[in-house]
Amino acid sequence: MAASASPTLPIPSLRNSVLSSLSSKLPVPSAFSVNLRPRSVGAPRFVVLVSASLNAKPTVLVAEKLGEAGLDLLKEFANVDCSYNLSPEELCTKISLCDALIVRSGTKVSREVFESSGGRLKVVGRAGVGIDNVDLAAATEHGCLVVNAPTANTVAAAEHGIALLTAMARNVAQADASVKAGKWQRNKYVGVSLVGKTLAVMGFGKVGSEVARRAKGLGMHVIAHDPYAPADRARAIGVELVSFDEAIATADFISLHMPLTPATSKILNDDNFAKMKKGVRIVNVARGGVIDEEALVRALDAGIVAQAALDVFTEEPPPKESKLVQHENVTVTPHLGASTMEAQEGVAVEIAEAVVGALKGELAATAVNAPMVPAEVLTELKPFVELAEKLGRLAVQLVAGGSGVKTVKVTYASSRAPDDLDTRLLRAMITKGLIEPISSVFVNLVNADFTAKQRGLRITEERVIIDGSPEKPLEYIQVQIANVESKFASAISDTGEIRVEGLVKDGIPHLTKVGSFEVDVSLEGSIILCRQVDQPGMIGKVGSILGEENVNVSFMSVGRIAPRKQAVMAIGVDEQPSKESLKRIGDVPAIEEFVFLKL
Repeated sequence: MAASASPTLPIPSLRNSVLSSLSSKLPVPSAFSVNLRPRSVGAPRFVVLVSASLNAKPTVLVAEKLGEAGLDLLKEFANVDCSYNLSPEELCTKISLCDALIVRSGTKVSREVFESSGGRLKVVGRAGVGIDNVDLAAATEHGCLVVNAPTANTVAAAEHGIALLTAMARNVAQADASVKAGKWQRNKYVGVSLVGKTLAVMGFGKVGSEVARRAKGLGMHVIAHDPYAPADRARAIGVELVSFDEAIATADFISLHMPLTPATSKILNDDNFAKMKKGVRIVNVARGGVIDEEALVRALDAGIVAQAALDVFTEEPPPKESKLVQHENVTVTPHLGASTMEAQEGVAVEIAEAVVGALKGELAATAVNAPMVPAEVLTELKPFVELAEKLGRLAVQLVAGGSGVKTVKVTYASSRAPDDLDTRLLRAMITKGLIEPISSVFVNLVNADFTAKQRGLRITEERVIIDGSPEKPLEYIQVQIANVESKFASAISDTGEIRVEGLVKDGIPHLTKVGSFEVDVSLEGSIILCRQVDQPGMIGKVGSILGEENVNVSFMSVGRIAPRKQAVMAIGVDEQPSKESLKRIGDVPAIEEFVFLKL
């Protein structure tokens, strides 16, 4: 079909001005040409027309500074456009020309960016670990993969942790400031030795294990807490894995390397500071929010914590009047964990390799969002996907603090033949539920198996064929965790594993079994599980306690062994009860144990 002729622009000088402006602010890769067409004849408003040559290289927009080694890798495969300090509007205008976008933490990749890409943007690379500046939901909806660079900063962060540890122990920062102020206070800045002292590494992932190696080299006794740390890896380093309470109670030094999740938010609070050895010293190069900063000030003033060395804060930068920052026994740095020349180059190479791999169609181990799923498959499996994730979340929350999750068995009951049921998405969602509550890792279909293997988590699957309609993909899903202790003993099945089971009713996931007890509670909001003596009035007593606090009960179900024997009551609640209300429930004489589980 012949192309229609473009109407002549009525204002040539304006046309040239606009093109000149576009060229300076939005440089176009050589594979493209730009022209202007007025929206209507005689109107000085234009539509930008972009045409691409056939067989052109993909175009990567680098919106923030990246190391030269990374840029060189990108240039071997793609046209690279380095345009820094773009406004949101400029980024939205430019993104339709690009197949990939690389950012650090300063550029917001919003829903508007993905919508403006017109479906062309295939991958967003975050040069670093955190991805809170990228709208993951919008990326997934638009079929755009998001990858990050989680490993290149490991050594830099570990070295900074050790630097803060030693500087704190010997009062380096305070002594330096004192000498520069013209003082000579040798007696005031007597430090403590590290040899023979116990260091508790809280979070034994990549950074935590590297800190442990270096601390062992300094002659320290190292213990660690991490529910997913492989025991053989810890033993190889000479580290003993212990429970959370044992770690904080016996340590002379505590080094934090845990992610910030709902479970770890303010995990070092007044209650846990009270359990620590008097004179403990704390290092944090992880996330500021894992410490209750006001509680830390109180612990410092009371002498429970002798010193703290902090690289991260709840609010960054912290307020100038921060009591914590100004405290004489606190050493601070401005989030320098990853700030070495080598780490910055390493991040550049890692993210460049991930972006190039994604553009080639390879599965990225560092992907942090799910790929697009065919609509018909997603429609059919949607309620079971939600059920799978929530069963994983319930199961891992039932594990006692000192236990490491290593062996998980998933059973799918279906009337379909095994070849007619693809469980990869369901397995990925169970893995997501098991790992995300206690980790900063984003789990999806792309990285689920890799993430599980990395954490020493072995997931086996079993399919049980039962009578039923093949129109329904699944009858129920059962998740079992073996070789662990449970904080709710009734969740242990007769074969010794933590067991939870659920199904979908009217499109809504339901919990139908805990341990050997049959229940029926909708998996919405959160759940309280109580083991009780089966007797009249129990539902009313617990309901009254929750009602007094205006906590709405959505569902309540009781499963029992036999009348007047033991029973398990499952209560669905829309709000989280206070600690006081939960304590009152536990104090009811007939209730033998209980647990609150977040969904």
